[in-house]
Amino acid sequence: MSILPFPSFLDDVKEKGFKKAVFEGIDDSVERLTAGLNVQDLREAFRGESPSRRPNPRLTPHADGFWLHMRPSYFNRDVTGIYPTFRLGWLSSYFVFFETITGILLMLWYTPSPEIAYGDMLTILSNVPLGQLMRDMHRLGAEFMVAVVALHMMRTWITGSYKKPRQFTWFTGLLLLVITGFLSFSGYLLPWDQLSLWAVTIGASMAEATPVVGEQVNLLLRGAPELGANGLLRFYLLHVLLLPALLFVFFGVHYYKVVIHGHSLPPRRENIGEDSAKRVPLDKRVYFIPDMLTYELMWLGATTFIITVLCIWFYHAPLENHADPQVTPLGTTAPWYFLWIQGALKLGDKFFWGVAFPTIALGGLALLPYLDVTPSRRFSHRRIMLTLAMLLVSVSTVLSYMGLAKFAVQTSAETEIVHELTFEPAHSKVGVGRTIPYSQMVVGAYTTAELHGRDGMAASDIIAEFNAETMANGQFDQMVQELKNQHLGANQLPLRFRAVPPDEAPKLMQVIEEFAHHLDEEPDELPNVWGALVITDNQAGLKRLDWIVSWDSVLIEGGDVQYDDAGEPILLYQYQDVPQLDSAGEALLDEAGAPLTSRELVLDEDGNPIPIRRIYSDHLFIHKASAYFD
Repeated sequence: MSILPFPSFLDDVKEKGFKKAVFEGIDDSVERLTAGLNVQDLREAFRGESPSRRPNPRLTPHADGFWLHMRPSYFNRDVTGIYPTFRLGWLSSYFVFFETITGILLMLWYTPSPEIAYGDMLTILSNVPLGQLMRDMHRLGAEFMVAVVALHMMRTWITGSYKKPRQFTWFTGLLLLVITGFLSFSGYLLPWDQLSLWAVTIGASMAEATPVVGEQVNLLLRGAPELGANGLLRFYLLHVLLLPALLFVFFGVHYYKVVIHGHSLPPRRENIGEDSAKRVPLDKRVYFIPDMLTYELMWLGATTFIITVLCIWFYHAPLENHADPQVTPLGTTAPWYFLWIQGALKLGDKFFWGVAFPTIALGGLALLPYLDVTPSRRFSHRRIMLTLAMLLVSVSTVLSYMGLAKFAVQTSAETEIVHELTFEPAHSKVGVGRTIPYSQMVVGAYTTAELHGRDGMAASDIIAEFNAETMANGQFDQMVQELKNQHLGANQLPLRFRAVPPDEAPKLMQVIEEFAHHLDEEPDELPNVWGALVITDNQAGLKRLDWIVSWDSVLIEGGDVQYDDAGEPILLYQYQDVPQLDSAGEALLDEAGAPLTSRELVLDEDGNPIPIRRIYSDHLFIHKASAYFD
C-alpha cells in the first residue's frame, strides 16, 4: 500500500531501493527535459558512440521537443564544413538573439526622452555594473549583424542557392536584410548625442523626396518638423517593438523554409537541374546530436569570446556630446551601411537617387530567382550572374566611398583646421584645443607667428615686431573687428599679442605649435597665414577661447586653388573705384549725371598691389569643471 494517496518517490525507494530509485528518477527527468534522450543516450552522444537503442533516440527531440522542432535531425556531410555556407546563416541567427538579450538589459536603464536619454547613457557607462560592456557588445553586435546578413545574402547569390524551390526563401532573406538595416538605423538615434542625431537626420531627410506624400512620411517618421521628443519615442518604439516583431516573424518563416527545403549542397555536388538536398544518403548523414550541436556550441562560444575581447580591449561604442539641433557637426554622414545611398545622392536628383534607385535595386534583387532560370548552379555555367554579383559589390563600394564626407564636399582649409583643434568628444577623442588645463588658460592674445621668427630672436622681440607689422597694415584691427562681430565685449578685446609663457602654460604652447603645424600644411590655400588664440574670462569659472585664422585670399574655382604660369597660387588683390577726370581735372559724368569711375589696384607705399586679407574665427567656452583635462 502506498504511503501517500498517490505514487511517490518513497514508494519507489521502498520497492526498488534508494540507489535504483534515484537513478531512474534522474533518468526520467532527463528524458522529459530532452524530449526523448535519457542519461545513457546523452553519454553515448557526447562520447561519439553509436546509439545503443533503436530506433535512434537522437531523432526524437526534433519531432517531440520544443527547442529542436525547427532544426533538421541530420545534415548532409557536404554542408557541415565552412564551405559552402561559411556559417553565415548560423551567425545571423546568433546575432538576432545576442542583440535581443543585450538590448533588453540596456532597456532596463533607458528612458526615451531627450531630457533624460543622454543622462541614462552616461549612467549606463558609469554607474551600471558591466553597463559599458553591454552597450559596447550591443553596438558592435548590431554592426556585425548587418555585415553578416549582407554577406549571407551574397553567399547565397554566388552559390546559386536561391534557385527553385528556394525563391521564397531568398525573398524572406531579403526582407530580413532590410529589417536588419532599419533595426540598426532606428537604434542609432537612441543615445541622443550629436553623432546619432545628425546621422539619423540625414537618413530620415530622404523620406522628403518621396513624391506626393514625402512631407507626410517625413512628419510621421520624425513626429515634428525637426527630430525631438516625438521622434525619439517613435524611433525607440520602432527599435524595440515593431521592427523586432517583424524580424522574428520573417525569421521564423525563413528558418522554416530552410528546414523544409534543406541546405543546398555545393554546386559541384549536385547534378545539373537536380536538387538533392532533402535526400541524404545514410553514409553522408551527420546527425545534429551530437556532431552539429557541439559544433554550433563551439561557434557560439568562439563568437561570444571574440566580441567580448574586442569590447574589453579594442572597441568602445562612440558617445559624443549631448545632441544639439542648432549645431551641425562637420563631416556628418549616415551609418556606414547606408553610405551607398548617401553617395548616390551626390550624383543628382534626390528622388531618383535617394528613393527610386534603392527601390529599383531591392526590387531587382527580389526578382533575381525568377530572372535566373538556368537549371545549373555551377560557377562555370553562371558567369553572367557572378559578374553581376561582383558588379554589385564594386558599385556598392564606390558609392559608399562617395558617401564619405571627404568626397565631393568642399570644406575650406581654415574651417577644417579650427574644427580639428576644437571638435567635441567623438570616438574617445577630443580636439587638442580643449585639453589645455584650466589653470594654463592665461588671459591674453597669442599668435602662431611667435614660432616663425628669425633665428636668434627672442619670443618677445618676435611678438613686438609682429605687433608693429599687423598694427601698421590693419590686420590687427581686422582681427579686433572680427572679435566684435563674435560679440566679444569691448573691455575684453586684446590690446596686442603677447608671448606664451612657456613655464606657466606648457600645454598652451603645445596647442599653439599644433595650430601652427596645421596652418603650415596648407601653403597654397592659405598663403601668408597666421593664427591667433584669444583667451578671455567670460564669467567666474568659465573662459572663452577665440580661434582666428588670417590669410591672403586666393582664386578658388570648383573647390580648387588656381595657379599662374609659374605654379604659384593666384592671389586676389584689393581694388578701389577712382573717379575719371578730363584734361582739366574735372570729373567725367555719364548721361545720368553720375561721376564715371574706374577700378584700380590699391598699392602700398612701395607700389605693390595689396592682397585681399581674409579672416575666419570660431570660439568655444571651457568650464573650470570640464572633463577635457585632468
